Order: sequence, then structure tokens, then C-alpha cells
Amino acid sequence: MDSEDDMHDANDIESLDDDFYSGETEDVPMDYYSDDSDNDYYDDGGDDSDPAESRRTEQSFTILKESDIRQRQEDDISRLAAVLSLPQVAASILLRHYHWSVSKVNDEWFADEGEVRRTVGLLEKPVYVNLDAEELTCGICFEDYPLSKILTASCGHPFCFSCWGGYITTSINDGPGCLMLRCPDPACGAAVDQDMINLLASDEDKEKYDRYLLRSYIEDNKKTKWCPAPGCEHAVNFDAGTENYDVSCLCSYSFCWNCTEEAHRPVDCDTVSKWILKNSAESENMNWILANSKPCPKCKRPIEKNQGCMHMTCTPPCKFEFCWLCLGAWTEHGERTGGFYACNRYEAAKQEGVYDETEKRREMAKNSLERYTHYYERWASNQSSRQKALADLQQMQTVHLGKLSDIQCQPETQLKFITDAWLQIVECRRVLKWTYAYGYYLPDNEHAKKQFFEYLQGEAESGLERLHQCAEKELQAFLSSDEGPSKDFNDFRTKLTGLTAVTRNYFENLVRALENGLCDVDSNGATSSKATSSKTAAWSGKGKGGKGKGTPKALSSRITDDLWACEQCTYANARSATTCHMCNRQRR
Repeated sequence: MDSEDDMHDANDIESLDDDFYSGETEDVPMDYYSDDSDNDYYDDGGDDSDPAESRRTEQSFTILKESDIRQRQEDDISRLAAVLSLPQVAASILLRHYHWSVSKVNDEWFADEGEVRRTVGLLEKPVYVNLDAEELTCGICFEDYPLSKILTASCGHPFCFSCWGGYITTSINDGPGCLMLRCPDPACGAAVDQDMINLLASDEDKEKYDRYLLRSYIEDNKKTKWCPAPGCEHAVNFDAGTENYDVSCLCSYSFCWNCTEEAHRPVDCDTVSKWILKNSAESENMNWILANSKPCPKCKRPIEKNQGCMHMTCTPPCKFEFCWLCLGAWTEHGERTGGFYACNRYEAAKQEGVYDETEKRREMAKNSLERYTHYYERWASNQSSRQKALADLQQMQTVHLGKLSDIQCQPETQLKFITDAWLQIVECRRVLKWTYAYGYYLPDNEHAKKQFFEYLQGEAESGLERLHQCAEKELQAFLSSDEGPSKDFNDFRTKLTGLTAVTRNYFENLVRALENGLCDVDSNGATSSKATSSKTAAWSGKGKGGKGKGTPKALSSRITDDLWACEQCTYANARSATTCHMCNRQRR
């Protein structure tokens, strides 16, 4: 069985320059995944015919349905029973004790079989009751019963049917501990196997026991986890050897294998944990109260000023009237102290330094709150945009693609570029959302890294907005058309495909930079030559079917001798073109 550290140690594998940063889609509808009914398990993988594509889409996890889990569980039990020459019920007891690790059982068994038997309660030879006796006494109720009414485990301790049934029912109702059930005799550690459970338990209790057994196969195994989505009964088997912990379940929910929060690559789990805690903590409420209110001088209740006048009246039953600026009683104020909109006393006291510490603390709280609000609003905005994009993607796949296919007289297979664009939008919204959590915790004193991060984030966000607008707005013109096929549709196809590729490249560079800790920025605030060259290569023209790559505005407008980059949409155009093929902007 792999240790906890083994699950988190990844092999250092140098990725391709054009590697797709996620390798999987997230929170997409079920019909986006291909379901091969010939396979026992849902195992996502790339196309074997293209090594680069296979490497790009290779998955590090397998989605398991309930039938798959049961099959794997039965296979492990059968395999162990065959190797150790044991009954399957005994093999099941061994596997449960060693967290369903076949290799661990084999190692321990062949190292010291006797110790293993004592530990799990498997007797080498069963003990038989005195078959010559006509009656035996139950060890629980101490009543005498004929042999036909007495049952024993492998240890030979006799108990009546009724006491056995009550003992088993109580154990099952107490929870999963019933999977390690032992003989009712307090001094005996013999295991009670599943055959005894099936013989004496009610149908309801047998169903519970079976459910506990199934769940233990996932929950006791460090390589498997249940999908945390509400109502989902799929499990995930994760293979070590990758630093990408994002997992996409067939129920359309994506989560991080390491922390089981929603998928948050490229932000690390510690940052996500701190951000979620901060969003739910009361500290921000206190910051708001400190920044926007003052305590009533009499009852100390926080008061928010909601009008221009400095004359404040506390709420009942206090009703104390005071000056907002100096917090003095209003009876001591009037025209001679500055009137309703000023306070001479406060100004004089401020000049003497009386209010410096209070004002400084309030100003710090206000700045902290404004900074948090800035990042949180954008984090939440991208989350809501992503949810809307998911809904639009669902509607596109179920309704609009069929309609568009009829209007343009094209099969739906040729409209896959639209689905690809929406999938890219969904994924990019997720990444962009978590970059705001990353930015919040980026130290203010690292100015060079902050500027580089904000530049990459801004370029990625700008590209995403162009793609989102094209997929959302410009597509509507073709959906609402009643004039049949449009000759502009192929131009739209080229534009949307190009914007999808350009946006993907922006986010590839953003994700790569964040996962590297923005290490391409040196201490003097300059971007390293390695970073510049990698960005130039990543944004250079590539692909087929009009899929161009974009370049940031900070780079040269020319990518190679054969291509030039549009300053507006960053599309890589042929050198002979005088206008951008993507946005029709005139070349400068």
C-alpha cells in the first residue's frame, strides 16, 4: 500500500511547450464524455495514434461506478483467497483489516502467518462443540438449548439464535465497526465472518452490512475516494506520478484529489484553504464595522453614519445624541463649534494628535477591507459567469446545436468547434476565478512578481472576454436567422476557432507561470530570457484549420518572418495579409 507521502510525491516530467494546462475538462455535462460500454471502467485517455495528443490528454485517474467497485472488490478477494488457499470470507476479513491492500496482506502473511491470524481473529483450526451433549447453554442468556438451536463461530463458543441475531443487529446499527465483528465472548477475539451475518441478519441489516462493505473498499484505500458532489455515488481511483490533482467525475463535478475542494489548479491547496476560511470568517465583518462605524459614546453600540449631518442619534432605548467626529455630546455643540457639518473640537484635537491612533487603525481596516472586496468581487463574479457558461453549454448541446445544424445544413459533428469554445470558456473562468485568490495572497513587497502576474492575468482575461462575447453574442445572429445557410458562417467558424486557441494559449502561460511561482521574474523586476523565449514560442502560430496563437501586446507585433500578430485580437496572420483574418483590423 502506498504511504501518504507516496501519494503526494510526483515524478518530475518535463511537459511539452504546447501542453494543455489542464488535460481534462471540468463540470461539463455527462454527454461530453464518451462512454465506451465495452470497458469495465471509465478511464479517460488520449488518442494512441498521436503521441503528443495522447500525452496532452492523458488522465491520472479512473472513475468507478458501483458495479466497477464491486467487481474490483470481488477480484481482490478471489485473488487473495487463491494465493493463500483460504475461504473467500477469510480473505475478506484479511483485506478489511489491511485496508484492502493485497500486497500488504501477502507481505504480512508470509512474514508471520501466526501473528496475522491472531491479529485478525482467524483460527488455524476451528473448535467444535461437544456433539455428544443433548443441550448447550447460551453464553449470553444462559438458557439451555438443543444443538439445533445453537450456533458457534470458529472459536466454538455457543450462543442461541436469538442472542446471535440481537448481537449482529446491534453491531450493524452501530455503524461500519460491524465489519470487524468478533465473538460475543469478551475473552475471545475470533472473527465473525460474513456467512454468519447472511445467515442470521434481516434483509435490511444485510443490505446495510453490504453497503458498509462496499464503502470500506473506497474509504479505507488511500488511492480511492468518493466524489464529494452531493448525491454522486461514483468513486475515483487516483494514480500517483503527477502534480495535477484535478479530477473530473462523470457526474460533472470536478474537485482536487488532495484537499477534496472544488478543482482550483493552478492555486495550491493551502491558498485555497486560507481563502475559503477568510470568506466564511467573521474577521471581515469586524473589519467592515471598524472601517464604517463608530461606537456610541454611551452604550458602545456600533453606529453607521448614513446621512451628511454630523449630528448622530443612537437607536432606542439609548437615544444618545452625539457628534460623529469627536464623539462628544451634541448638547455641547452648535454654531460655535462648527455647525452641523464640521466640528472645531475635532479639528483641534486632531492637530494635537489625539485621534491619530484611532484614525490610523480605522484607515488600515478600511484599506484592508477595500483590498479584500476588490479580489472577492472578481472571484465571485467569475464564479457566477462560469455557472452561466455551464448553463449555456448545456443548452447549446441539447437545443441550439441541433437547431444550428438544420439552419446551416451541416451535421452536428462539424459544429464541435462551438462546444470546444464553451468548454474552454468554462475552464478559463474556473482558472481566472482562482487567480484572484492567488493575487490576494501575493506579497505586496514583491512588486516585480505582482506586475508580471497582473500582466499575465490581464492578457488572459482580455482574451477570455473576447472569446466569451464571440460565443455568446455573435452566435445568436446565426441561431435567429430564418434565411437558411449563411455564407458568413465559415468566417465565424474561423474566428471562434482562432479565439479559442488564442485564449487557451493565454491561460497556458498564466497557469504555467503561477505553478512555477512566477520564478521567471528576477529580483530586479525583469523577465528572464527563458520566460520571454517560452512565451514567444507558446504564442507563435501553430495548428491547423485556422487555429492561430496569440501574442501579448508587450511583445513584438511580428512573431516570425512569415507571420504578424494583430494588435487587437493577437491572431497570427500570414505576412501577405493586410487586415486581420480574425477581427478585420487594418495592419499597422
